Amino acid sequence: MSLRPAWLEKPRPLTQAGKAVALAVVLVLVLVPFLVVIATSLASNEEVIHSDGWVLWPSHPTLEAYHEILAGGVVTRALVISMGIATLGTAVSLLCTVSLAYALSRPSFFGKPVLLAVLFTFLFPPAMIPTYLIVKSAGLLDSYAALTLPVTINVFNLVVVRGFIQNIPEELIEAARIDGAGELRILARIVLPLSKAVVAVVGLFYAVGYWNSFFSAIIYLNDSTKLPLQAVLRLFVTQGAQLGQTASGEAANYSAPQTIQMAIVVVAIIPILCVYPFLQRYFTKGVLTGAVKG
Repeated sequence: MSLRPAWLEKPRPLTQAGKAVALAVVLVLVLVPFLVVIATSLASNEEVIHSDGWVLWPSHPTLEAYHEILAGGVVTRALVISMGIATLGTAVSLLCTVSLAYALSRPSFFGKPVLLAVLFTFLFPPAMIPTYLIVKSAGLLDSYAALTLPVTINVFNLVVVRGFIQNIPEELIEAARIDGAGELRILARIVLPLSKAVVAVVGLFYAVGYWNSFFSAIIYLNDSTKLPLQAVLRLFVTQGAQLGQTASGEAANYSAPQTIQMAIVVVAIIPILCVYPFLQRYFTKGVLTGAVKG
């Protein structure tokens, strides 16, 4: 009889086969919808009509739908707006999050009350109506600041960064202080270089959040020409909007509505897929850091 724990035992062939089947099922459930979206965006009108709106493998792929949505109309403008909001919003959020996390990681009399106030907002987040009233009273309605300022700091990300900074050896910071470095210099020259992993992970969280956000734009933006890509995607997918109805100078769609919708979905997914591979190594390190002590 083996005395090793159950999790160290070699799995039985039947167990391995069950895991392989489960993994295959999950893989199919994830990949098939994604392939349908890409295939439908590349399909011709005849194939879409013949397949009742969804195509699994186009026989004659065409980029006509992408040409239509990126021809300088509403989708192109929304794509540029989303990129600007995600880039600037992520930069501001990282700056504020790292600065506040470093301040809260230092032992001080005022640090604990501020930390408790921050954690209180994590346990009891503000409701939609009070947030809207604050944004309105601040004069931020119909401006891009309304999409970034209310969500500049995410409490979960703040706690993660603070915990990471607290694991930095105190001797390094004390040595810098002895050499005459101030807090900003310590943050820029010591803390940030050692925190690249967690900053990359938190930056990815912020970028994905800003990129995928559409509800705030619907609430705070009255001008339809200022809508980001996700809000425009919602108009096309859920309300059946047409390029001719939303883009000035466009009379009608030449591609099928399903093809236009799936092409916009692909365009909305590609930027995150392009960014993630460059941050993957930092993502793994940032997630595992702090899980093991010593």
